[in-house]
Amino acid sequence: MDWTAGGHEEVDAVVIGAGAVGLAVGRALALSGREVIILEAERMIGSVTSSRNSEVIHAGLYYVPGSLKAKLCVEGKAALYAYCAERGIKHSRLGKLIVACSEAEVPRLQHLTMNAARNGVVDLAMLSQHEVRSIEPELDCFAAMRSPSTGIVDVHELMLSYLGDLQNSGGMLVLGARVLAGKVTGRGISLLVDQDGGLVLSCRTVVNCAGLAAQKIASSIEGFPREAVPAQYLAKGNYFKLTSRSPFQHLVYPLPTDGGMGIHLTLDHAGRARFGPDVEWVEKIDYTVSDERLPLFERAIRRYWPGLPDGTLAPDYCGIRPKLNGSGSPAADFMIQDGNAYGAKGLINLYGIESPGITASLAIGDLVRALACNGDRATEPAALVSFSEAQA
Repeated sequence: MDWTAGGHEEVDAVVIGAGAVGLAVGRALALSGREVIILEAERMIGSVTSSRNSEVIHAGLYYVPGSLKAKLCVEGKAALYAYCAERGIKHSRLGKLIVACSEAEVPRLQHLTMNAARNGVVDLAMLSQHEVRSIEPELDCFAAMRSPSTGIVDVHELMLSYLGDLQNSGGMLVLGARVLAGKVTGRGISLLVDQDGGLVLSCRTVVNCAGLAAQKIASSIEGFPREAVPAQYLAKGNYFKLTSRSPFQHLVYPLPTDGGMGIHLTLDHAGRARFGPDVEWVEKIDYTVSDERLPLFERAIRRYWPGLPDGTLAPDYCGIRPKLNGSGSPAADFMIQDGNAYGAKGLINLYGIESPGITASLAIGDLVRALACNGDRATEPAALVSFSEAQA
Protein backbone atom coordinates (compact mmCIF):
# COMPACT_ATOMS: atom_id res chain seq x y z
CA MET A 1 0.00 0.00 0.00
CA ASP A 2 1.31 3.43 -0.97
CA TRP A 3 0.79 5.83 1.93
CA THR A 4 2.60 8.70 0.16
CA ALA A 5 0.79 8.95 -3.19
CA GLY A 6 -2.12 11.20 -2.17
CA GLY A 7 -3.13 13.97 0.18
CA HIS A 8 -3.35 14.03 3.95
CA GLU A 9 -6.12 15.26 6.24
CA GLU A 10 -6.59 15.46 10.02
CA VAL A 11 -10.04 14.28 11.13
CA ASP A 12 -11.62 13.98 14.57
CA ALA A 13 -13.87 10.94 14.00
CA VAL A 14 -14.39 8.62 11.03
CA VAL A 15 -17.14 6.03 10.75
CA ILE A 16 -16.55 3.31 8.16
CA GLY A 17 -19.80 2.16 6.56
CA ALA A 18 -23.04 4.00 5.78
CA GLY A 19 -25.58 1.32 6.51
CA ALA A 20 -28.29 1.96 9.10
CA VAL A 21 -25.93 1.27 12.01
CA GLY A 22 -23.03 3.31 10.62
CA LEU A 23 -25.34 6.25 9.96
CA ALA A 24 -26.82 5.96 13.47
CA VAL A 25 -23.31 5.91 14.98
CA GLY A 26 -22.19 8.89 12.88
CA ARG A 27 -25.36 10.75 13.84
CA ALA A 28 -24.81 10.11 17.56
CA LEU A 29 -21.19 11.29 17.39
CA ALA A 30 -22.12 14.42 15.42
CA LEU A 31 -24.94 15.29 17.82
CA SER A 32 -22.42 15.10 20.68
CA GLY A 33 -20.30 17.77 19.00
CA ARG A 34 -17.71 15.59 17.30
CA GLU A 35 -16.40 16.36 13.80
CA VAL A 36 -17.56 13.28 11.86
CA ILE A 37 -16.95 11.87 8.39
CA ILE A 38 -18.68 8.69 7.28
CA LEU A 39 -16.82 6.75 4.58
CA GLU A 40 -18.91 4.44 2.38
CA ALA A 41 -17.26 2.20 -0.21
CA GLU A 42 -20.39 1.98 -2.37
CA ARG A 43 -22.04 4.78 -4.33
CA MET A 44 -25.17 4.88 -2.19
CA ILE A 45 -26.07 4.42 1.47
CA GLY A 46 -27.26 1.11 2.88
CA SER A 47 -26.90 -0.78 -0.39
CA VAL A 48 -25.34 -3.96 1.05
CA THR A 49 -27.04 -5.28 4.19
CA SER A 50 -29.46 -2.58 5.33
CA SER A 51 -31.45 -2.71 2.08
CA ARG A 52 -31.67 -6.52 2.10
CA ASN A 53 -33.72 -7.42 5.17
CA SER A 54 -37.31 -7.76 6.41
CA GLU A 55 -37.61 -4.15 7.68
CA VAL A 56 -38.99 -5.52 10.95
CA ILE A 57 -38.89 -3.64 14.25
CA HIS A 58 -38.15 -6.49 16.65
CA ALA A 59 -39.60 -6.73 20.14
CA GLY A 60 -36.61 -8.42 21.85
CA LEU A 61 -38.04 -11.89 22.47
CA TYR A 62 -35.31 -14.29 21.41
CA TYR A 63 -32.04 -13.00 22.81
CA VAL A 64 -30.23 -14.18 25.90
CA PRO A 65 -31.06 -11.96 28.90
CA GLY A 66 -28.16 -9.64 29.63
CA SER A 67 -26.73 -9.88 26.12
CA LEU A 68 -26.08 -6.87 23.94
CA LYS A 69 -28.74 -8.04 21.50
CA ALA A 70 -31.36 -8.18 24.25
CA LYS A 71 -30.41 -4.89 25.87
CA LEU A 72 -29.94 -2.86 22.70
CA CYS A 73 -32.97 -4.32 20.93
CA VAL A 74 -35.38 -3.43 23.74
CA GLU A 75 -33.86 0.02 24.27
CA GLY A 76 -33.60 0.61 20.53
CA LYS A 77 -37.19 -0.45 19.83
CA ALA A 78 -38.59 2.19 22.18
CA ALA A 79 -36.25 4.84 20.81
CA LEU A 80 -37.00 3.88 17.20
CA TYR A 81 -40.78 4.08 17.54
CA ALA A 82 -40.47 7.50 19.18
CA TYR A 83 -37.99 8.71 16.56
CA CYS A 84 -40.13 7.54 13.62
CA ALA A 85 -43.24 9.17 15.09
CA GLU A 86 -41.40 12.44 15.66
CA ARG A 87 -39.83 12.53 12.19
CA GLY A 88 -42.79 11.19 10.22
CA ILE A 89 -40.90 8.10 9.06
CA LYS A 90 -43.19 5.45 7.64
CA HIS A 91 -43.69 2.68 10.19
CA SER A 92 -46.47 0.51 11.56
CA ARG A 93 -46.89 -1.42 14.80
CA LEU A 94 -48.55 -4.40 13.11
CA GLY A 95 -47.78 -6.98 15.79
CA LYS A 96 -46.71 -10.52 15.06
CA LEU A 97 -47.89 -14.04 15.81
CA ILE A 98 -45.32 -16.72 16.62
CA VAL A 99 -47.00 -20.03 15.94
CA ALA A 100 -46.75 -23.50 17.43
CA CYS A 101 -47.84 -25.80 14.62
CA SER A 102 -48.28 -28.76 16.96
CA GLU A 103 -48.90 -29.38 20.64
CA ALA A 104 -45.30 -30.54 20.98
CA GLU A 105 -44.09 -27.03 20.07
CA VAL A 106 -46.11 -25.25 22.78
CA PRO A 107 -43.41 -25.59 25.49
CA ARG A 108 -41.01 -23.70 23.21
CA LEU A 109 -43.54 -20.87 22.95
CA GLN A 110 -43.82 -20.81 26.73
CA HIS A 111 -40.04 -20.73 27.09
CA LEU A 112 -39.93 -17.84 24.64
CA THR A 113 -42.47 -15.95 26.74
CA MET A 114 -40.35 -16.38 29.87
CA ASN A 115 -37.20 -15.37 28.02
CA ALA A 116 -38.90 -12.25 26.69
CA ALA A 117 -40.07 -11.29 30.18
CA ARG A 118 -36.48 -11.47 31.44
CA ASN A 119 -35.60 -9.03 28.65
CA GLY A 120 -38.30 -6.64 29.83
CA VAL A 121 -40.87 -7.57 27.16
CA VAL A 122 -44.03 -8.19 29.17
CA ASP A 123 -46.81 -7.42 26.68
CA LEU A 124 -47.02 -10.90 25.11
CA ALA A 125 -50.23 -12.91 25.04
CA MET A 126 -50.70 -16.63 24.46
CA LEU A 127 -53.57 -17.35 22.08
CA SER A 128 -55.49 -20.58 21.56
CA GLN A 129 -56.20 -21.98 18.12
CA HIS A 130 -59.70 -20.50 18.27
CA GLU A 131 -58.39 -17.06 19.25
CA VAL A 132 -55.84 -17.14 16.43
CA ARG A 133 -58.52 -18.08 13.88
CA SER A 134 -60.68 -15.18 15.09
CA ILE A 135 -58.03 -12.64 14.01
CA GLU A 136 -56.27 -14.56 11.21
CA PRO A 137 -58.75 -17.05 9.69
CA GLU A 138 -56.19 -18.45 7.20
CA LEU A 139 -53.61 -19.28 9.86
CA ASP A 140 -53.42 -22.91 10.96
CA CYS A 141 -51.67 -23.59 14.27
CA PHE A 142 -52.18 -25.26 17.64
CA ALA A 143 -51.45 -22.03 19.54
CA ALA A 144 -49.63 -18.76 19.04
CA MET A 145 -47.96 -16.00 20.99
CA ARG A 146 -48.90 -12.45 20.06
CA SER A 147 -46.23 -9.72 20.21
CA PRO A 148 -48.01 -6.36 19.86
CA SER A 149 -44.81 -4.28 19.87
CA THR A 150 -43.33 -5.90 16.75
CA GLY A 151 -43.66 -3.72 13.67
CA ILE A 152 -42.19 -2.61 10.36
CA VAL A 153 -40.25 0.48 9.28
CA ASP A 154 -39.25 2.00 5.97
CA VAL A 155 -35.49 1.50 6.33
CA HIS A 156 -34.59 3.82 3.46
CA GLU A 157 -36.54 6.70 5.00
CA LEU A 158 -34.91 5.91 8.34
CA MET A 159 -31.40 6.01 6.89
CA LEU A 160 -32.10 9.29 5.09
CA SER A 161 -33.28 10.78 8.37
CA TYR A 162 -30.13 9.62 10.19
CA LEU A 163 -28.06 11.13 7.37
CA GLY A 164 -29.97 14.41 7.65
CA ASP A 165 -29.28 14.57 11.39
CA LEU A 166 -25.60 13.93 10.73
CA GLN A 167 -25.33 16.64 8.10
CA ASN A 168 -27.37 19.16 10.09
CA SER A 169 -24.86 18.68 12.90
CA GLY A 170 -21.90 19.37 10.64
CA GLY A 171 -21.05 15.78 9.72
CA MET A 172 -20.15 14.59 6.22
CA LEU A 173 -20.81 11.52 4.10
CA VAL A 174 -18.29 10.51 1.44
CA LEU A 175 -19.47 7.89 -1.05
CA GLY A 176 -17.17 5.71 -3.13
CA ALA A 177 -14.54 5.91 -0.38
CA ARG A 178 -12.97 2.51 0.17
CA VAL A 179 -10.69 1.99 3.16
CA LEU A 180 -7.63 0.09 1.95
CA ALA A 181 -5.56 -0.12 5.13
CA GLY A 182 -4.90 1.46 8.49
CA LYS A 183 -2.18 2.06 11.06
CA VAL A 184 -2.21 2.49 14.81
CA THR A 185 -0.37 5.72 15.66
CA GLY A 186 0.48 7.51 18.85
CA ARG A 187 -2.49 9.86 18.37
CA GLY A 188 -5.13 7.46 17.08
CA ILE A 189 -5.61 5.67 13.77
CA SER A 190 -4.48 6.58 10.27
CA LEU A 191 -6.53 5.30 7.32
CA LEU A 192 -5.52 4.91 3.69
CA VAL A 193 -8.59 5.68 1.61
CA ASP A 194 -9.18 5.21 -2.11
CA GLN A 195 -11.58 7.97 -3.16
CA ASP A 196 -10.78 9.07 -6.72
CA GLY A 197 -7.11 8.85 -5.72
CA GLY A 198 -5.28 8.01 -2.51
CA LEU A 199 -5.91 9.94 0.69
CA VAL A 200 -4.53 9.49 4.20
CA LEU A 201 -6.79 10.42 7.11
CA SER A 202 -5.29 10.81 10.58
CA CYS A 203 -8.14 10.18 12.99
CA ARG A 204 -8.61 10.54 16.72
CA THR A 205 -11.49 8.02 16.57
CA VAL A 206 -12.34 5.35 14.00
CA VAL A 207 -15.54 3.32 14.27
CA ASN A 208 -15.57 0.27 12.02
CA CYS A 209 -19.24 -0.27 11.05
CA ALA A 210 -18.42 -1.97 7.76
CA GLY A 211 -20.73 -4.96 8.25
CA LEU A 212 -19.65 -7.76 5.93
CA ALA A 213 -16.26 -6.04 5.51
CA ALA A 214 -15.69 -5.32 9.22
CA GLN A 215 -13.25 -8.20 9.79
CA LYS A 216 -11.33 -7.43 6.61
CA ILE A 217 -10.88 -3.81 7.62
CA ALA A 218 -9.87 -4.63 11.20
CA SER A 219 -7.34 -7.14 9.90
CA SER A 220 -5.84 -4.51 7.58
CA ILE A 221 -4.95 -2.14 10.43
CA GLU A 222 -1.24 -2.35 11.18
CA GLY A 223 -0.65 -2.54 14.93
CA PHE A 224 -4.00 -4.17 15.69
CA PRO A 225 -3.59 -7.87 16.53
CA ARG A 226 -5.09 -10.25 13.98
CA GLU A 227 -5.97 -12.70 16.74
CA ALA A 228 -8.40 -10.11 18.17
CA VAL A 229 -10.48 -10.25 14.98
CA PRO A 230 -13.25 -12.87 15.26
CA ALA A 231 -14.04 -15.29 12.46
CA GLN A 232 -16.95 -14.37 10.23
CA TYR A 233 -19.59 -16.77 8.87
CA LEU A 234 -21.94 -15.94 6.02
CA ALA A 235 -25.61 -16.89 6.23
CA LYS A 236 -27.54 -16.09 3.08
CA GLY A 237 -31.19 -15.25 3.57
CA ASN A 238 -33.45 -15.66 0.53
CA TYR A 239 -36.88 -14.07 0.14
CA PHE A 240 -39.84 -15.05 -2.02
CA LYS A 241 -42.73 -12.67 -2.67
CA LEU A 242 -46.40 -13.53 -2.74
CA THR A 243 -47.81 -12.55 -6.14
CA SER A 244 -51.44 -12.82 -4.98
CA ARG A 245 -53.21 -10.76 -2.33
CA SER A 246 -52.17 -11.53 1.25
CA PRO A 247 -54.97 -12.53 3.65
CA PHE A 248 -52.90 -11.63 6.74
CA GLN A 249 -52.88 -8.51 8.91
CA HIS A 250 -50.06 -9.59 11.26
CA LEU A 251 -46.50 -10.71 10.72
CA VAL A 252 -46.38 -14.51 11.12
CA TYR A 253 -43.33 -16.35 12.44
CA PRO A 254 -42.67 -20.03 13.06
CA LEU A 255 -40.40 -20.98 15.94
CA PRO A 256 -36.68 -20.20 15.48
CA THR A 257 -34.39 -22.50 13.50
CA ASP A 258 -30.61 -22.95 13.32
CA GLY A 259 -29.21 -19.57 12.33
CA GLY A 260 -32.47 -17.67 12.04
CA MET A 261 -36.08 -17.08 13.00
CA GLY A 262 -37.59 -19.47 10.46
CA ILE A 263 -39.21 -18.66 7.12
CA HIS A 264 -41.70 -16.05 8.22
CA LEU A 265 -44.31 -13.81 6.64
CA THR A 266 -43.68 -10.07 6.65
CA LEU A 267 -45.77 -7.30 5.15
CA ASP A 268 -44.80 -4.00 3.59
CA HIS A 269 -46.66 -0.71 4.01
CA ALA A 270 -48.89 -1.52 1.04
CA GLY A 271 -49.90 -4.86 2.58
CA ARG A 272 -47.84 -6.92 0.15
CA ALA A 273 -46.38 -10.12 1.60
CA ARG A 274 -42.96 -11.67 1.35
CA PHE A 275 -41.59 -14.82 2.96
CA GLY A 276 -38.12 -15.31 4.36
CA PRO A 277 -35.39 -15.25 5.07
CA ASP A 278 -34.30 -18.85 5.11
CA VAL A 279 -30.77 -19.77 6.20
CA GLU A 280 -28.31 -20.88 3.55
CA TRP A 281 -24.73 -21.08 4.85
CA VAL A 282 -22.40 -19.90 2.09
CA GLU A 283 -18.67 -19.36 1.53
CA LYS A 284 -18.96 -16.28 -0.68
CA ILE A 285 -21.34 -13.42 -1.29
CA ASP A 286 -23.88 -14.09 -4.04
CA TYR A 287 -27.20 -12.24 -4.32
CA THR A 288 -28.91 -14.67 -6.71
CA VAL A 289 -32.18 -16.19 -5.46
CA SER A 290 -32.52 -19.68 -6.89
CA ASP A 291 -35.87 -21.18 -7.98
CA GLU A 292 -34.54 -24.45 -6.52
CA ARG A 293 -35.37 -23.15 -3.02
CA LEU A 294 -39.06 -22.77 -3.87
CA PRO A 295 -40.14 -26.26 -2.63
CA LEU A 296 -38.39 -25.61 0.72
CA PHE A 297 -40.31 -22.35 1.09
CA GLU A 298 -43.64 -23.90 0.13
CA ARG A 299 -43.23 -26.72 2.68
CA ALA A 300 -42.28 -24.30 5.46
CA ILE A 301 -45.12 -21.87 4.72
CA ARG A 302 -47.79 -24.56 4.41
CA ARG A 303 -47.07 -25.69 7.96
CA TYR A 304 -48.88 -22.55 9.13
CA TRP A 305 -50.71 -21.50 5.93
CA PRO A 306 -51.94 -24.68 4.22
CA GLY A 307 -54.06 -22.51 1.91
CA LEU A 308 -51.04 -21.04 0.12
CA PRO A 309 -52.18 -21.11 -3.53
CA ASP A 310 -50.00 -23.03 -5.97
CA GLY A 311 -47.80 -20.94 -8.21
CA THR A 312 -48.06 -17.72 -6.19
CA LEU A 313 -44.49 -17.50 -4.88
CA ALA A 314 -41.76 -15.83 -6.92
CA PRO A 315 -38.07 -15.13 -6.14
CA ASP A 316 -37.63 -11.66 -4.70
CA TYR A 317 -34.23 -10.73 -3.20
CA CYS A 318 -31.69 -11.94 -0.66
CA GLY A 319 -29.24 -10.65 1.92
CA ILE A 320 -26.13 -11.95 3.66
CA ARG A 321 -25.95 -11.97 7.47
CA PRO A 322 -22.46 -11.26 8.92
CA LYS A 323 -22.53 -13.88 11.67
CA LEU A 324 -19.99 -14.72 14.36
CA ASN A 325 -21.17 -18.33 14.60
CA GLY A 326 -21.43 -21.13 12.06
CA SER A 327 -24.06 -23.76 11.40
CA GLY A 328 -24.99 -25.81 14.45
CA SER A 329 -23.29 -23.43 16.90
CA PRO A 330 -25.13 -21.29 19.46
CA ALA A 331 -26.09 -17.94 17.99
CA ALA A 332 -23.52 -15.27 18.82
CA ASP A 333 -24.14 -11.85 20.25
CA PHE A 334 -23.16 -8.49 18.80
CA MET A 335 -19.50 -7.69 19.45
CA ILE A 336 -18.53 -4.07 20.09
CA GLN A 337 -14.77 -4.12 20.55
CA ASP A 338 -12.76 -1.35 22.19
CA GLY A 339 -9.39 -1.25 20.45
CA ASN A 340 -7.92 0.51 23.47
CA ALA A 341 -7.70 -2.90 25.16
CA TYR A 342 -5.40 -4.03 22.32
CA GLY A 343 -3.13 -1.00 22.12
CA ALA A 344 -5.22 0.65 19.39
CA LYS A 345 -6.54 3.75 21.14
CA GLY A 346 -9.41 5.37 19.27
CA LEU A 347 -10.47 2.25 17.35
CA ILE A 348 -13.90 0.70 17.90
CA ASN A 349 -14.89 -2.36 15.85
CA LEU A 350 -18.46 -3.59 15.43
CA TYR A 351 -18.72 -7.25 14.41
CA GLY A 352 -21.68 -9.52 13.80
CA ILE A 353 -24.22 -6.70 13.59
CA GLU A 354 -27.06 -8.63 12.01
CA SER A 355 -30.69 -8.74 13.19
CA PRO A 356 -31.84 -6.89 15.30
CA GLY A 357 -29.28 -4.28 14.17
CA ILE A 358 -31.76 -1.87 12.58
CA THR A 359 -34.11 -2.05 15.57
CA ALA A 360 -31.15 -1.44 17.87
CA SER A 361 -29.48 1.20 15.70
CA LEU A 362 -30.21 4.25 17.87
CA ALA A 363 -29.17 2.38 21.02
CA ILE A 364 -25.99 1.14 19.30
CA GLY A 365 -25.23 4.72 18.30
CA ASP A 366 -25.62 5.90 21.89
CA LEU A 367 -23.40 3.11 23.23
CA VAL A 368 -20.62 3.79 20.71
CA ARG A 369 -20.87 7.54 21.32
CA ALA A 370 -20.42 6.99 25.06
CA LEU A 371 -17.43 4.75 24.42
CA ALA A 372 -15.82 7.04 21.85
CA CYS A 373 -16.38 10.25 23.81
CA ASN A 374 -15.22 8.85 27.14
CA GLY A 375 -11.46 9.15 27.07
CA ASP A 376 -11.02 7.38 30.39
CA ARG A 377 -13.12 4.45 29.16
CA ALA A 378 -15.56 4.69 32.09
CA THR A 379 -18.26 2.79 30.19
CA GLU A 380 -19.26 -0.30 32.15
CA PRO A 381 -17.16 -3.28 31.00
CA ALA A 382 -20.20 -5.56 30.72
CA ALA A 383 -21.44 -3.46 27.80
CA LEU A 384 -18.57 -4.69 25.66
CA VAL A 385 -18.82 -8.42 26.35
CA SER A 386 -19.90 -10.72 23.52
CA PHE A 387 -22.36 -13.26 24.89
CA SER A 388 -23.13 -16.71 23.55
CA GLU A 389 -26.80 -17.01 22.73
CA ALA A 390 -28.72 -20.26 23.06
CA GLN A 391 -31.55 -20.77 20.62
CA ALA A 392 -34.98 -20.03 22.10
